[in-house]
Amino acid sequence: MTHNDCASSKLIRKRAYPLARAAWEVGAPQIRNRGTIAGNLITGSPANDTITPLMALDANLTLISTRGKRIVPLKDFYTGVRKNIMQADEMLVDISFKAMTKTQRGAFIKLALRRAQAISLVDAALLLDLKSDTVKSASITLGAVTPIITHAEKAEIFLVGKKLTDKNILQAAELAVESATPIDDVRSSASYRREMVRVITKRGLISIRDDKEQKGMPKNPILLDTQAIDDGRLTISKFPESQIETTINNKKYTFTSGYDKTLLRFLREEGMLTGTKEGCAEGECGACTVYLDGQAVMSCLVPAPRAHGSEIITVEGLADGNELHPVQEKFIEHGAVQCGYCIPGFIMSGAKLLEEKPNPTRAEIEQAITGNLCRCTGYYKIVDAIEDASK
Repeated sequence: MTHNDCASSKLIRKRAYPLARAAWEVGAPQIRNRGTIAGNLITGSPANDTITPLMALDANLTLISTRGKRIVPLKDFYTGVRKNIMQADEMLVDISFKAMTKTQRGAFIKLALRRAQAISLVDAALLLDLKSDTVKSASITLGAVTPIITHAEKAEIFLVGKKLTDKNILQAAELAVESATPIDDVRSSASYRREMVRVITKRGLISIRDDKEQKGMPKNPILLDTQAIDDGRLTISKFPESQIETTINNKKYTFTSGYDKTLLRFLREEGMLTGTKEGCAEGECGACTVYLDGQAVMSCLVPAPRAHGSEIITVEGLADGNELHPVQEKFIEHGAVQCGYCIPGFIMSGAKLLEEKPNPTRAEIEQAITGNLCRCTGYYKIVDAIEDASK
């Protein structure tokens, strides 16, 4: 399951809301279209957003190898930063947890240096079981403040049997800080992280008490995804023994080289389609955005063999002959270009947005381009151009 699958799932939003919110907070639409919840868990960084709510939900992991199957509680999965108990021959095949009951409420709060495309400085997941306005049980987990995501145990114990008054919320927030042992690094000092644990724990508890925990979470998140329903068919190919057979901009290609490249380099160097740009080579800037089977993705993060059997659209494929795509036309009309290097990525995100949602709000346009960075403009003309193209 990808992060976008999770963020847009009505079932998960209803029965595991903190997980859906955390998935939506990961990266940007292009990243969420490729990144998976399982991958987030296995990578094991304490700043990985979806581990925190899954820890609060008391999740279990099912690991399978040729030697058999074992079920491991997520709380016992990690042995340190980016270290876990998986063996080299094991595969994670299932993530399970009990669905939230009707009396449970949950929240996920993330603090980062930007609203999108940013790693957590601190994050927290809160899950409370309430009877009227009294806490029956509490699960509060903290991310990015310990080597392994941890429970704020003193705060959890303190809240049981208490009402969510301002005084009790403040006390619980103070107790949560005692579970944090952050480090100083280039993104934040340890002292700042400790203070932010207090702040976000307080913020999360207040949001649950005031029934505002879903504030800021769009009802229908922008996915930049218009793929058809997966028919479930799998093909097995071995490279370089097999050729890469793919369709790019509605034209079939067969390649016998480029297996060890990224999709970005493959398209530019094997396909000679140079409209797709490399800005960062690590999924930060969005200049390399293309469509892979209907989904906008960062091609610098996709291995070239993934093109086999797939349909790819690059910026060269948006125009209809000599007729530009409406987004391209409006970028010209609005002068939404300075150096122009990032523009192919912005145009691809804008065009996919209008395919997904023909009449987006301005806020939805801003959501759609969170994965695209421009160092020249103030973004206003870019947003104006996409907005005008939708009319």
